[in-house]
Amino acid sequence: MAEAIAFDLALQLITKLSSFTLSQIGLCWNVKDDLDDLKSTVSTIKAVLLDAEERSVTSQLVKDWLEKLKDVLYDADDLLDDFSTEALRKDLLGGNKLTKEVRLFFSSSNQFAYGLKMGRKIKTIRARLISIGSEAKVFNLVERDRPMETSFMTKKRQLTHSFKDKIIGRGDDKAALLKLVLEFESEENVYIIPIVGFGGLGKTALAQFVYNDEMVENHFELMMWVCVSDVFDVKIIVENMIKSATGKAPDQNLEMDQLQKQLREIIGGKKYLLVLDDIWNEEWEKWVSLKELLVGGAKGSRIIVTTRSLRVAKITSKCQPYVLKGLSDNDAWSLFKEVAFEQRSADSTDSGFVEIGKLILERCCGVPLVIRTIAGTLSFKETKSEWLSFKDNELARISQNEGEILPTLKLSYDHLPSHLKHCFAYCRLYPKDYEIEVQALVKFWIAQGFIKQLNQSQSLEEIGFGYFKDLVERSFFQEVEGDLMEEMRCKMHDLMHDLAESVAGMESSIVDSNKNASDVGEKCRHISINPSLIPLFKGKKLRTLLHFQDGIIQDFSYETWDLIIANCRCLRVLDLRWLATEMISPSIYKLKHLRYLDLSCNFHLKILPKSICKIQNLLALKLDFCTRLKELPKKIEKLVNLIHLGCKYCWDLTHMPRGIGKLTSLETLSMFVVDKDGSHGGADLSELRLLNNLRGDLEIRNLGFVKNAKEKFKAANLKGKQHLRSLVLQWGGGNHDDEKSLEDLQPHPNLKELCIRGWRGDAKFPSWISFLTNLVKFFISDGNFKYFPSFAQLPCLELLEIGGCTKLEYMDDNSLKGSQGEPQSFFPSLKLLNLEDCPNMKSWWRTTKPIDDDSNEDDTTVMGTSTMAFPCLSSLTIYKCPLTLMPLYPSLDEDLMLSNTSSRPLKQTIKMNINALRGWTLTR
Repeated sequence: MAEAIAFDLALQLITKLSSFTLSQIGLCWNVKDDLDDLKSTVSTIKAVLLDAEERSVTSQLVKDWLEKLKDVLYDADDLLDDFSTEALRKDLLGGNKLTKEVRLFFSSSNQFAYGLKMGRKIKTIRARLISIGSEAKVFNLVERDRPMETSFMTKKRQLTHSFKDKIIGRGDDKAALLKLVLEFESEENVYIIPIVGFGGLGKTALAQFVYNDEMVENHFELMMWVCVSDVFDVKIIVENMIKSATGKAPDQNLEMDQLQKQLREIIGGKKYLLVLDDIWNEEWEKWVSLKELLVGGAKGSRIIVTTRSLRVAKITSKCQPYVLKGLSDNDAWSLFKEVAFEQRSADSTDSGFVEIGKLILERCCGVPLVIRTIAGTLSFKETKSEWLSFKDNELARISQNEGEILPTLKLSYDHLPSHLKHCFAYCRLYPKDYEIEVQALVKFWIAQGFIKQLNQSQSLEEIGFGYFKDLVERSFFQEVEGDLMEEMRCKMHDLMHDLAESVAGMESSIVDSNKNASDVGEKCRHISINPSLIPLFKGKKLRTLLHFQDGIIQDFSYETWDLIIANCRCLRVLDLRWLATEMISPSIYKLKHLRYLDLSCNFHLKILPKSICKIQNLLALKLDFCTRLKELPKKIEKLVNLIHLGCKYCWDLTHMPRGIGKLTSLETLSMFVVDKDGSHGGADLSELRLLNNLRGDLEIRNLGFVKNAKEKFKAANLKGKQHLRSLVLQWGGGNHDDEKSLEDLQPHPNLKELCIRGWRGDAKFPSWISFLTNLVKFFISDGNFKYFPSFAQLPCLELLEIGGCTKLEYMDDNSLKGSQGEPQSFFPSLKLLNLEDCPNMKSWWRTTKPIDDDSNEDDTTVMGTSTMAFPCLSSLTIYKCPLTLMPLYPSLDEDLMLSNTSSRPLKQTIKMNINALRGWTLTR
């Protein structure tokens, strides 16, 4: 990846060296001339880097030269970051000018000495660059202007349905496999079906196609899916089978004997389907040890194995494997056309484009992954001449066959804009088949400086998410799930992971054994590592340290902290989730380049060192699920660049530190905790006033303890937080007097989710609910409300849950009246309704007519509103709510649970629609 990164690093350095801020810093420390000389040297080298990038594909000497250059450019970037950090530290020192100067003069980093030291470092780096530049003369590199790259925001199409993988041309394959899965008579109880084919043919997609078929789902009592991949570990496979079958991971402390017993209990006597995806193991004994655990299923059980190896297929099964082939010419063209011309349908009939496209398609050999990737690259090329150039130049170098898919895929990588090359190669740090959290990935990219903010009206996350969508459109990611970035997950195909590993080279590494911990070079910049191996790692230029143990808590000693702090001073990203650490080293402030620090799920962590507030470059501090954390550092306002403060589920937090309201760049603040009795000197609610960039989720706890509530509630300015998606208002005891009114906590009408928990004050509903026309989810629990007001007619509401509201009597009948007093549609989008523990709610409507019990259950007349019904409701739960009158629910098609309630609404619904019971799961 050196060739891709070097140009961008040089460009980034020139941008920094040209900035007014760095110019002022240079003047301050008397190194401006040195910085100008460095800028001139970098500019000279940058001019030939595009030529070097192209020639490095065929010349190992040029590639090695770029590696050396990149290393110096990284060092230069770290040095400039030192400058900026020192300037920020100086600016944040309190006191008047004289006090500040005295403090700086007598400080350990005396400014005069600092300037001399930095001047020497700049000269050293420039000398290294000049030396490397002189070596390039033998390559006869020529200067070349960089081609313009289109911003992702001006691309011709927006990401819509393209997140969903479509399967084209596998209908016959699916039909053949369905016969083997559903109809074939086997002598063995458990019949094993191998699917064999080389990488990228779509073995996994075909297995998913079969696995998700409705006939298959109805045929088997139990279905399990396990991705095996490179490491064939029987214990891990059994754990994953149990997790797939039950939805819950087994206890990590269980021995193999206990796991075997648990698995046999799960599959014993059941007709099951198991998919073992992507098996590489060719050792017969290992397979037999697993197979012995799987024979307890009922007759008709099936195991589908996907593999690239015929040898693996022969080891796993006696039957003839199902050998998957490439797509037919027609199917291949259908897939190519759909991707390449997705929103340029006119081009798909243009004979020029069609002719070139079909010639290019011949080189893809019917391999779906290659077709998608190449077509995705071409979809961003607008002219026939660009398509022709791609065919005649890049593609002509590749003679496609089974063993050369990776070079073909690399063509698409070569055609990425350089900023996307960085982002894709960085994904090499994830293990194969790992479910990638898109929001975290984007934050990593930001921390590494990969995101270019050309448009100040967009946040870095929005731009980074655009990068991700660009890579999805080019088929570099797959299995994308979720609609919001906060919830989105994806995976990389194994071949794409191999490509990322190839282009990342020595710069990135996964360290998962003693051997490769020692083998990783000292110049490695990014690693994901098992924490126990950190002491073996010798590199000192790391910018990323991650670990992906995925919920397995690791021991983490204080000595390991010291090693990281001593050896990894250039870190930008440090992810130390799921570690059994109780203390964070006070020396953490020495990691002054740090942008992203994740300490989530450290359940024993109770306090953070105050020195953490000296990491002024920090953009993200994640503490989610640190359930015993008592408080945040008092000087948190010193983290002036902080954008994300994650403290979700930190239940033991007693308060928020004063000054948090000064962090006006905050976009994430998961939780704001009101100091119950003021004994901790915490921030009051008014500190939320200026935090109007907040987005995502916000939970405010202990509202019942707020003093001068009317003033403080209004000062919180929830109405000004237009980007918030979800708001939780939690009261948590205290006094619920008239002053503490929900009316004063009005959020912005953009809000999508609202939860009101524990309100014990007056029974009035706030009038602002009527303005939340975008509300999708509404939760109310443990409240003293007597009824919903007339504006309960929320047009976008899809989910409504009410629980523990013992005083709730009815939903206001004014919502049923139109302008002429006629019934009108209400809750028109509601899909899920849960009513639990509302013992006084006997009617959905306020009425003067007495409501009897079930004595007249067969009466279908509902006080002149017999036609009132939830038009979209698909799931309904009523528990301990004696409802005898409510709207009908003829569209219900998923779940119905009625317990300790009247059956009258059910009978009325059935009489209205005789087909209403179809698809219901009824519990009474």
